[in-house]
Parts: sequence; structure tokens; C-alpha cells
Amino acid sequence: MTAASFAALAPGNLALVTGAAGGIGLASARAFVAAGMRVVLVDRAGDALDAARQSIGGAVVRVVDVSDRAAMSELARSVVADHGPVSLLMNNAGVGSGGDVFTDPAGWDEVIGVNLLGVLNGVQNFVPGMLDHGGPAMVINTGSKQGITQPPGNTAYNVSKAGVKALTEGLAHSLRERVGTRVTAHLLIPGFTFTGMTRSRIVDKPPAAWTPDQVAARMLERLAVGDFYILCPDNETTPEQDAKRIIWAVDDVINNRPALSRWHPDWADAFATHMER
Repeated sequence: MTAASFAALAPGNLALVTGAAGGIGLASARAFVAAGMRVVLVDRAGDALDAARQSIGGAVVRVVDVSDRAAMSELARSVVADHGPVSLLMNNAGVGSGGDVFTDPAGWDEVIGVNLLGVLNGVQNFVPGMLDHGGPAMVINTGSKQGITQPPGNTAYNVSKAGVKALTEGLAHSLRERVGTRVTAHLLIPGFTFTGMTRSRIVDKPPAAWTPDQVAARMLERLAVGDFYILCPDNETTPEQDAKRIIWAVDDVINNRPALSRWHPDWADAFATHMER
């Protein structure tokens, strides 16, 4: 990233964060405000969004379902008309349920609609304006390690986050081809983080989990040095362990091993040896 693109985070510039009522979205919005930015918080209606509005003085709040393409188009039009150009777009809204390939299609519709199409709707409705207004800008899309290593159990979520990874990689290339480094894209890849999504099944923060504030701090730290892949550790997984797991997942393809061999009983010993090296 050049100094010009990092200037997207300059005081007075406008940041828009989806999924901003809690978790990583709210923590990131607070970090942007601390950097002097103006912030628009976007989420579904509810007590959490009301509380987020109260916790960030001066924040603008918009109630929008990011999976609704028309609603996102109107959001882009109204935000720019009322508050000026968006310099930072963080497509963070996400849901965690969905299930395996045999789960009710309605669950898949919601996960793909919010986690993947919500990101696409954000990109297609806001990025053209970022390109046109001529100033530095950046897009941050929230992915997941599950979109890379594909642990079994929630295939719908894995598919959605794998799609976010591919979408963001393609976006970064297209932006570079069009405007060099004036507008950049970045993929945030959190580790185990205690958010509202995890709180639905775990009441108290586990020692292994990071807080959303830790993820937001790591994100800003890595943006400052120009990272595209912002891969976050947590309190139980080191960067070295992440690297080994990702290498193993890629090697499934290269070595034509069984799908998801990390969890295949015939490959358990080999994976354990790989992690111990």
C-alpha cells in the first residue's frame, strides 16, 4: 500500500461499516473514529444497533439488510448525497449458521445472501463512487480461515467465506489495473474471536479467543504496512500453526489426497507429523 492509499483513513474521511452493531464491525468502527474518521454504522434493526449508536457519539446509523441489492443501492446513493464520498468501505456483515450440504436451503440462502452477496452488493454499489471521486480509498472485506482450510461441519459458511476470499482477490487485481494503488482492497481473516456469533453458543469468553478490539487493532497495524491478507492469530493458534494448516489444505490439491484429508482417519498421523515439524 502506498502512503496515498493509506490516507483513506485520514481524519475527516468517511468510513462505512456493515455488520456494525457488534463484534468486529463495532470494534473497527470505534477504531476508525479514534483515528478521526466519520463513521456510518450499517446493520439490521435491533437493540444492538441502538446501543452501538449510543456508544459512538456522532455516528450515522442506517438500517439495511446487505443481502438486499436494491436497499444497498439506495444506501450508497443516500450516504453520498448526505455525507459525501466514502473513503473506506468495510464489508463485515455476516451470519454463522447454515449447516452442511443437506441442510434446509433457507439456511444456505441466508448465509450466502449475507456473507457473500452482501459483500458483492457493497462492492458494486460503493466502489464505483470511490473510483470516481478521485481521492484515496480502500475496501476491507471480512473473510474467515474457514474459507481457506474448510473444516467440516458448516459447509455453507465455508462456501460463503471462500467466495469472499476469491471476490476480494479479484477486486484487488481489478483495482490495481484501473487506478494503481489509489484504491485498494484487503481481506481480513480473523482467528477465533469472541463475538455475538460465538456468544450464541458460548456464554463466556474462552481464554483461547481474541476480543474484537484485538482484531481491529491488528487490522490497522497490518493495513499500515500494506498487507492484503490480514491473517489474525488468537490465543491458541500461532501464525506458524496457521501457515502449516493452510499449506496442508493446498497440498490436498497438489498431492491429490482425499478431500479435507486433515480430518480423514487415514491421514491423521501424517497431519500430526506435519504439524510437529
